[in-house]
Amino acid sequence: MGFVMSSCCFVLMLLCLACYVNGRNLELGIFHAKEGSFADEEDVKIIATYSHSSGEVRMGIVRMKDLSNSWAWENTVDGNHGPINDLLVEKTTSNHSEMRFDGGSGTQYQPVPPSSPVKLKRRMMRQERRVLRTAELIQQGKEEDDQMVEAAIERSKNLDTTVKGKYSIWRRDYENPNSDSTLKLMRDQIIMAKAYATIAKSKNNTSLYSVLMKHSRESRQVIGEASSDAELHSSALDQAKAMGHILSLAKDQLYDCLTVARKLRGMLQSTEDNVNALKKKSAFLIQLAAKTVPTPLHCLPLQLTADYYFLHYASKGDLDKDKIEDPSLYHYAIFSDNVLATSVVVNSTMQHAQEPEKHVFHIVTDKLNFAAMKMWFLVNPPAKATVQVENIDEFTWLNSSYCSVLRQLESARVKEYYFKANHPSSLSAGTDNLKYRNPKYLSMLNHLRFYLPEVYPKLNKILFLDDDIVVQKDLTPLWSVDLHGMVNGAVETCKESFHRFDKYLNFSNPIISENFDPGACGWAYGMNMFDLKEWKKRNITGIYHRWQDMNEDRTLWKLGTLPPGLITFYNLTYPLDRRWHVLGLGYDPALNLTEIDNAAVVHYNGNYKPWLDLAVAKYKPYWSKYIMFDNPYLRRCNISE
Repeated sequence: MGFVMSSCCFVLMLLCLACYVNGRNLELGIFHAKEGSFADEEDVKIIATYSHSSGEVRMGIVRMKDLSNSWAWENTVDGNHGPINDLLVEKTTSNHSEMRFDGGSGTQYQPVPPSSPVKLKRRMMRQERRVLRTAELIQQGKEEDDQMVEAAIERSKNLDTTVKGKYSIWRRDYENPNSDSTLKLMRDQIIMAKAYATIAKSKNNTSLYSVLMKHSRESRQVIGEASSDAELHSSALDQAKAMGHILSLAKDQLYDCLTVARKLRGMLQSTEDNVNALKKKSAFLIQLAAKTVPTPLHCLPLQLTADYYFLHYASKGDLDKDKIEDPSLYHYAIFSDNVLATSVVVNSTMQHAQEPEKHVFHIVTDKLNFAAMKMWFLVNPPAKATVQVENIDEFTWLNSSYCSVLRQLESARVKEYYFKANHPSSLSAGTDNLKYRNPKYLSMLNHLRFYLPEVYPKLNKILFLDDDIVVQKDLTPLWSVDLHGMVNGAVETCKESFHRFDKYLNFSNPIISENFDPGACGWAYGMNMFDLKEWKKRNITGIYHRWQDMNEDRTLWKLGTLPPGLITFYNLTYPLDRRWHVLGLGYDPALNLTEIDNAAVVHYNGNYKPWLDLAVAKYKPYWSKYIMFDNPYLRRCNISE
């Protein structure tokens, strides 16, 4: 159908729209716009008449600009398709145009173009920019996703998958392996709730966000400090079910694989950053706790020192010099400033010694603890054994002109490294640097082990013992071990790729890489048999001095005594049977208890010393059973089991 437009106004055209939409016949016509003006399609109104389902004929008005690109103009006289302006400017009143809609039959019609070439060009340029920008954003999103996936894969490669057990690892033998399934489920639910809550908030779904956060708080409250299902609140299972229902609703409303994956990766990255920050803080606090002297241990040397001078013990305790220098006896060297720890080493050794009268202990301490150490062994002498206590400050030959470490300690760089709080190796620089700023590395008691022939010139062999060890068997067979011309007898610590030279030395430095094998097996200080005759023959102290001088700037190794020991005794160490010396009681709570029970010496190397509250509880009895808790000095200082 159509409407014929008349009068002096320029006749626009008669439109007829033939189309079937939802079962309705739709017919369209056109009003003319302002007289003589066809420049802008916004002024063209289309009157649509159609048959309603009720049988009524109804009418509506639509502007041409609101039509989609699926509409096209057709000249009803010649059937040509073309731009609207071309059809409208024909100088004939008999022309009629019909606008048709492609209802999906596959017939191609010309889209409605803009009313001028300028607008057409602008529209095309805008469309091209949109397409290019969309492609650019899609590509950028893909690249970011690929980068995040690659980064997550790389981080997963560095993940320590060693099974450490739970916090209560020493009780794991008594636990059901599935006893924490509900606890793990609830923790996983909290993680997913956080992810969905963030997505809900970004989409302004405040009600779902509030519900998710509420259930997360409730789940955390139910979990509390629990480390297994047995420690969970009785309402834990109900809370897990409720949280599962909420997560199901959130998934139905918000789940999009890409969005959830991005959110979880972001949460993982944030969690890793938090973990790293907490590790640094933990390392600092552990180092602080490990090196802070507990009040009872501080009390003990004070009480002993006071009695040593007030009770005039300074003039007592003359030793048999012949025994001290007799090379046929069993000599031990212990360098320590810890009275209680040293007493455990001596007591445990003597309780297992078959010929106690042939054992001589050479103890060297510092000036501050000399009186206390001497007083302890004067009033608590080990049965039949000889104990010599010396003050390191009385070794006049040990001075900066002879000792490399003492000379380096006088340098400004070393003082700045240890005593300047704003030094780069502070807490933010990592746990390794923090560890090596420990003041114990300044103590000459640690470096005195490299001067054994100077300290004991008359002896042929000596067994070096650390103060954090416990002796569980007779050690006299060690003096019969043939070292095959080596200087040092020690237990090797390497297992597969662990504790080899590349762990301790800087092999990026050519001085190290050209002289040592990075895969060479490391060994442990703590229980070492030294052949002093072979030591003098090979000038071991001179080798130590040469390498210590080259490491003044700490580029060959970090501070400590094990790295220079590995270098000094390179190819000069004889490996002892591992049963002589078991290490790790000061840091590893998962050691084999059978190996500990069968070891001749157990070593609490690490920060968890047995005299500290940090100690691993199940290892502490191995040490504490050699303490005389009924001793009056220990009672006075409240040292008890």
